[in-house]
Amino acid sequence: MNVQTAPSAHGKWNGPRMDLPMKALIDRAEIEVKIAGLAGLHGDNTQSLRKAAVDVFADALAKGAAVARAELEAGGGGLACGAHLAFVEDEVLRAIHDCVVKYIAPSTSKLCVVAVGGYGRGALAPGSDIDLLFLLDGKGRARAEGVVEAMLYFLWDLKQKVGHATRSVEECLKQARADMTIRTTLLETRYVLGDESLLDQLSARFDQEIVRNTAPEFVQAKLTEREERVRRAGSSRYLVEPNVKEGKGGLRDLNTLFWISKYTYRVRDVDSLVAAGLFSEQELRLFHRCENFLWSVRCHMHFYTGRAEERLSFDLQRVLAEKMRFKPAAGVPGVERFMKRYFVTAKHVGDLTNIVCAALEERQAKPRAMFDRVFGSLRRKKPRDLGPFAIETDRVTVAANDIFERDPVNLIRLFWVAAHNELPIHPDALRLVTQSLPRIDAKLRADPEANRLFLEILVNPQSNERALRLMNEAGVFGRFITEFGRVVAMMQFNMYHHYTVDEHTLRALRELASVELGHHKKELPLTSELMPTITHRRALYLAVLLHDIAKGRPEDHSVAGAALARKIGPRLGLDDAETETCAWLVEEHLTMSNIAQSRDLADPRTIQAFADKVQSIERLKMLAILTVCDIRAVGPGVWNGWKGELLRTLYWETELVLAGGHSSVDRKARVERSQRELREKLPAWSDPEFADYVARHYPAYWLKVDLAHKIQHAQLLYASAVELNSLATEYTTDAFRGVTELTVVAPDHPRLLSIIAGACAVCGANIVDAQVFTTADGLALDTISVSRAFDRDEDELRRAKRVAKSIEQALRGEIRVTELLADKAKTAPNRAETFSVPPDVIIDNSLSRKYSVVEVSGLDRVGLLHDLTFALSKLNLNIASAHIVTFGEKAVDTFYVTDLTGAKVTNPARQAALRRHLIEVFAPKTRAVKTA
Repeated sequence: MNVQTAPSAHGKWNGPRMDLPMKALIDRAEIEVKIAGLAGLHGDNTQSLRKAAVDVFADALAKGAAVARAELEAGGGGLACGAHLAFVEDEVLRAIHDCVVKYIAPSTSKLCVVAVGGYGRGALAPGSDIDLLFLLDGKGRARAEGVVEAMLYFLWDLKQKVGHATRSVEECLKQARADMTIRTTLLETRYVLGDESLLDQLSARFDQEIVRNTAPEFVQAKLTEREERVRRAGSSRYLVEPNVKEGKGGLRDLNTLFWISKYTYRVRDVDSLVAAGLFSEQELRLFHRCENFLWSVRCHMHFYTGRAEERLSFDLQRVLAEKMRFKPAAGVPGVERFMKRYFVTAKHVGDLTNIVCAALEERQAKPRAMFDRVFGSLRRKKPRDLGPFAIETDRVTVAANDIFERDPVNLIRLFWVAAHNELPIHPDALRLVTQSLPRIDAKLRADPEANRLFLEILVNPQSNERALRLMNEAGVFGRFITEFGRVVAMMQFNMYHHYTVDEHTLRALRELASVELGHHKKELPLTSELMPTITHRRALYLAVLLHDIAKGRPEDHSVAGAALARKIGPRLGLDDAETETCAWLVEEHLTMSNIAQSRDLADPRTIQAFADKVQSIERLKMLAILTVCDIRAVGPGVWNGWKGELLRTLYWETELVLAGGHSSVDRKARVERSQRELREKLPAWSDPEFADYVARHYPAYWLKVDLAHKIQHAQLLYASAVELNSLATEYTTDAFRGVTELTVVAPDHPRLLSIIAGACAVCGANIVDAQVFTTADGLALDTISVSRAFDRDEDELRRAKRVAKSIEQALRGEIRVTELLADKAKTAPNRAETFSVPPDVIIDNSLSRKYSVVEVSGLDRVGLLHDLTFALSKLNLNIASAHIVTFGEKAVDTFYVTDLTGAKVTNPARQAALRRHLIEVFAPKTRAVKTA
């Protein structure tokens, strides 16, 4: 169904021109006949007439919406759908007005009903508000207001969300002078019905008395408003659950562009901006493509959810990908192809924003301070090494329009000059870059000078992220490094990553530059200390750039990325040693994070195995830095002090091995040293008391627990013995590590950890680590670390108290955690409807000298850890420690276990049974494991 609009001087719209007859949407003549029949039937009983008429109007709206939805889902455009719905609304409004003035509140007073806002643009989303301005004449106002009131009652009875104002022309102008929001509303007026001369009068006076000579203040107000809106919705246009309407690169940005352009150039519609010299024909077509795609997404969202849903959440993404016919291709799922299209569209909206801002500056319609907030304000200094470029208003620009034609290397040199001088690039130069992208070909990619310039940009910590971001926005980055072009705007369909792959990469580079510049000495002490000692810093910067470059390929992205690093390194000028180091870092970029979060770092074999893989202290340093930058760039809240401490522990333990220190210390001597350290901290204890206490712990305890926790445990166990209390809990918070620790002393039994995990889940406490010890006299000493929920310690301690109480109640049998978890699961989101994470179980007997290491991964859900630990207890396995990691919707839980005799699980039949029982935990029929 092809739809176009026909605006008049003030936005009058005579309805869509379409291939199908208008009656396919709505037949107003038929409606009026029905209303006339109802009026004859109900006579003077206006109340019963109103009720019957509402049913007629509701049927018309429903029929029109159904036709519009069918056309959209058959492949029609989003703007066409919006125009259809606006046309249906117009016709219903006219029918309502006709009903009111004929049968409900007869009146001949002058009144003009005007569509404003989005509705005024001639496009209406399914769940949007109906924004109306009722323009009144000074005479007969009371009667006209009676008509307005009667119309509004009809709209409210139809359950429509109506934004309305009833004003005279003079009142509109008075309020517009004082309020930018009303001024914006009046930019988008469209005649619907009534006395059109009132709207003509308003439009003429609005243009002459308000718009004329006030463009700078309007532009500044709109850009300030945009900054605040984008900040609320999320500052990046590459958030993986974007807000289609309010987010950066969304529909509101296009609206803002048009408002600013219309106000400044005083044009009637977007198409007029070509004649005004703002857009080229190609850029106008881009504007329409972006608008149509975003409208399609928004209309599908509203229809599917039945409400004005603007956030493109994970559960909607898969649905919309199917509805908009995005199929899997080249191993990329349809949903990821759909989201790539979305993010490319958002980038195009950003390009159009740059064009408009540049043009407005030329017209001096916008203060320079505002321009700098959009493009980035930088420290000014005397420019140097400009080459074929010039400086205009403190920005790098081209000296001639054929500069890229004469030497395509200048397409890279422009960004080098800007980075070298720490200056922004003039939007006119960026526009010329975009038009010259075809000149980035195989010859330029092989050019030594172009590659030298690119590498210098990459390793410049002062400005690399800013320069590379501009290169990416302009399309240069993905064409020059074609492998990077494959991941531009690529989304990974999971809850762990907050940004697209290219945005994540640029943020990781920013983290690395910040570390090198010393910006995180307090927060990242080890990383900040290591960075100045790195020998192959070029290899490190390139590894950060390339660590995710092979995402979206069928093979493992780490292995494929290493192969690409060996290809790209020499091209950019790295020598053989640097290239091999870079490739190793890319291949192993997940290793340190995985080991730190999912392995027992007190187990010597874990450290030795990692040291064997790393092989040198230089590699260890670089991998540690890369790991930190990678995690911190994933998204807000992903990095915390807990992860930092785990990585530091792994680093220092491994460095000792690589330096030849750790393995030389005898195990018995280390136990004795540990006991002596604790004895010094307990001077009030008698020697017999301390000897008895030492005998309660097995050697593993003395080797795995730090001194601060040994002191805490000793005091807790001593108090429990004095009070003859075999069940005790204690809790403490650690804001830096981002965790709260709960220590539990209780009689040991196989289901203990399962019950504790269940009690934590009932309280919404997310367990990230568990250390489990058994004393020689049959008590369990378990330390459970849970993620913090509150920033303030007072709030967190109150929460910890509730969790500890829940644990005690569960262990006493006062509450049944399985039943409570089943109830909680009923209201929790069912991630299985959105995500597919096949469960997997790996049993490895080589990672620890004493324990079998069981790694379980699958779709996370409420009570999962409880069910997994219960399954292990049913198999008569003792859990020595548990390491819990969640990557968005995916849980990866690692358990160090032995059988009841203290031996590893080596029997193949028993290993098969263990895998089977753990896999069954993820089956829908066993969402809540039954306990005796």
